[in-house]
Amino acid sequence: MQNMFKGCGKMKKLLSVVAVALFVFALSVCGLAQAAEKVGVSMPTQSLQRWNQDGSNMKLQLEKAGYVVDLQFGGDNDVPTQVAQLENMISGGCKVLVISAIDGSALTTVLADAKAQGIAVIAYDRLIMNTDAVSYYATFDNFKVGSLQGQFIRDHLKLDSEAGPFNIELFTGDPGDNNINFFFGGAMEILKPYIDSGKLVVLSDQKAKDQCATPGWSTEAAQTRMENLITSRGYGPNGTKLHAVYSSNDSVANGITNALKDAGYAAQNFPILTGQDCDVTSMKNILSGTQSMSIFKDTRTLANQVVKMVDALLKGTKPEVNDTTTYDNGTGIIPSYLCDPVFCTKDNYKELLIDSGYYTEAQLAQ
Repeated sequence: MQNMFKGCGKMKKLLSVVAVALFVFALSVCGLAQAAEKVGVSMPTQSLQRWNQDGSNMKLQLEKAGYVVDLQFGGDNDVPTQVAQLENMISGGCKVLVISAIDGSALTTVLADAKAQGIAVIAYDRLIMNTDAVSYYATFDNFKVGSLQGQFIRDHLKLDSEAGPFNIELFTGDPGDNNINFFFGGAMEILKPYIDSGKLVVLSDQKAKDQCATPGWSTEAAQTRMENLITSRGYGPNGTKLHAVYSSNDSVANGITNALKDAGYAAQNFPILTGQDCDVTSMKNILSGTQSMSIFKDTRTLANQVVKMVDALLKGTKPEVNDTTTYDNGTGIIPSYLCDPVFCTKDNYKELLIDSGYYTEAQLAQ
């Protein structure tokens, strides 16, 4: 009998050990399940280098943080494709959606479904308009982007000391992208006083944002418009002097560059030309003298901030923000985190792009 009690004691101890092991295993499984929660990342297109880099950086950093990532690109800036992809992300169990919208006003219905299912939405670099489903916004300081571009033109034309007048043409991006309000607004805050005074002259008289817009941020559309301006205004190395072209980003600047080169411009007489994103083609143009500058927005920095936001949301805490006054999407102010942009030229590109590991020298070789 005594041996039987001893056996029962050993059995109880064994059962206790097994129970503890099962409990620890259950906790581990729960932890793995939580770490493997699914995040949907929706980028607008693969036709521009910038969005390929953004998508890749986002996926890499989210996976390093332990999340499953559904990364999708909206065809060639095709809104129905992006909507369908978001619908699949919602039905596929994504807990957070990170979205760079093709058209910031076209996602109201699909995001109402996301909100109804308790899915958090982070607008990525482009503010999503007219929906209360957006939880947070992560971007660069886009007004500062425009300001830096305007300041570059002001300083390099020496508008505060030279008599002028100087001829300039203005290009911004897609009218469905809310960011152009900030890019163009920031630049015009700097340039408009000189336009009003007559020191800067827009010979085309195309000064309003809608007149300067480039559908889809298209290189081809920008090239066609620049070609038309060259023809109608007589711009050329031996014709009417064109001192500067304001361009909100690099894909637009590339079209402008193509048109100007076709008209006979070369590095020694090229107008001042701005850009944004430090795309490989534009960086090569900068190094060869056919683009003046580009705004560097390190997508690794932005992706890292978004990963922190996703992590906070899935852990039930509030993400870090640094702007609660600027970005109203039509339903109220969206809490935002703004990363800092800097301008890049042939004088500082090595420090910004090569030394930081963003590009290799070989990638920018002519």
